[in-house]
Amino acid sequence: MVGCSCPVCLSDDPRNTRFRTHIHLEIGDLNIQVDAAPEFRIQAVRHSIPKVDLIFLTHGHADHILGMDDMRRYCDMRNGGAIPIYTTEEGEERMRAIFGYAIRDKPVVRGYPAFSLKQMPEELDLDEAYVCSTMQNHGNFETLGLVFEEKRTGAQIAYYTDCASVSEEAEALAKGVDVAILDGLRYNSHPSHMTIDEAVEAAGRIGARQTYLVHMTHDIDHASAEKALPDGVRFAYDNLVLEV
Repeated sequence: MVGCSCPVCLSDDPRNTRFRTHIHLEIGDLNIQVDAAPEFRIQAVRHSIPKVDLIFLTHGHADHILGMDDMRRYCDMRNGGAIPIYTTEEGEERMRAIFGYAIRDKPVVRGYPAFSLKQMPEELDLDEAYVCSTMQNHGNFETLGLVFEEKRTGAQIAYYTDCASVSEEAEALAKGVDVAILDGLRYNSHPSHMTIDEAVEAAGRIGARQTYLVHMTHDIDHASAEKALPDGVRFAYDNLVLEV
């Protein structure tokens, strides 16, 4: 955290050095980006992400959207074709406000990004996967919760970040998934994020084979705090790679 000298911020444990929250999915030949944090370029280079076929934007807050401009290279690799972004009405408004120059079928010139904005439906049928969505309470507005299912294997991942709770609808949608990724900000209450305890309780109701908590603040020391988590629940960390 900027200007902080707490034990977590000064920790040598790399799991306590946290970029803003986003994930990348590879499902068959499909490369999917969910949100694009300001550090997206760093992670794309570090993990050699070969392409981005489409993007899901959960909401338009700065920590989830400001890496979008770095998609320009992936537009070049699509011969200048716009990358589809599935999002909410709020997410679309924020994209137009921040990246108005890039909301078009083709980049203005080579090397610029281009995005095609689409409202996320409840169910989306892709070549390699099904994607279901639900709306989540994030304080004074709603964010997009997503469940991905690979057609070939049936493997499922639920991604519920930036939410104050997991609704009954969201719980039913994610019930028994292989991996659940849940918002878990800190121990103290927050008006728009789940606490660690609330996330653990939601994990129990969902019943995923494995649950990872994301979006933690510097209140959370990875090594010591993870010891208190129940079986099947862990803290995620930067550069974590999962195979489902």
